[in-house]
Amino acid sequence: MFIQTESTPNPATLKFLPGQAVLGTGTADFPQAAGAEKSPLARRIFAVDGVTGVFLGTDFVTVTKAEAVMWDHIKPAILGAIMEHFQSGQPAIEGDQAQSGHASHDGPDADIVKQIKELLDTRVRPAVAQDGGDITFHGFDRGIVYLHMQGACAGCPSSTLTLKMGIENLLRHYIPEVVEVRPVAA
Repeated sequence: MFIQTESTPNPATLKFLPGQAVLGTGTADFPQAAGAEKSPLARRIFAVDGVTGVFLGTDFVTVTKAEAVMWDHIKPAILGAIMEHFQSGQPAIEGDQAQSGHASHDGPDADIVKQIKELLDTRVRPAVAQDGGDITFHGFDRGIVYLHMQGACAGCPSSTLTLKMGIENLLRHYIPEVVEVRPVAA
């Protein structure tokens, strides 16, 4: 098994590509080890000293490290943990824990929210997945779109610029009711 690695815009995060499916659909975000009990893959990666976050995509694994830790010191152990997991035959997540993404939204803005989600799914999320992360819809209130950033996007130095200059401009261009985009914590 050959696992490729790619850097991301977040220097504390690396993207690992095992060359096979990680999750069938959706994503799974483990910003800390405490929430990873249902993921054998995330548990193995968190067992590596210095790992602070794991994000699973359809065909990639994004790992975030502690600031004081050097990639050269933990990358081989992470590669070993990923390889060991895939050789074990266990699923990445036990049960049905992958998230499809967006929060539901009912009410008078349902048509606007549908347009926002469609733009996110077709224009934003594929590009963000290339960088080892995901952005999902969290809410819409009085012209403000709330988005949840995961994986490499969470804590990325360029995430504010991505939100403001990229996503906000895109949504405002296509949907005049959108006036601002803000990040939310999980």
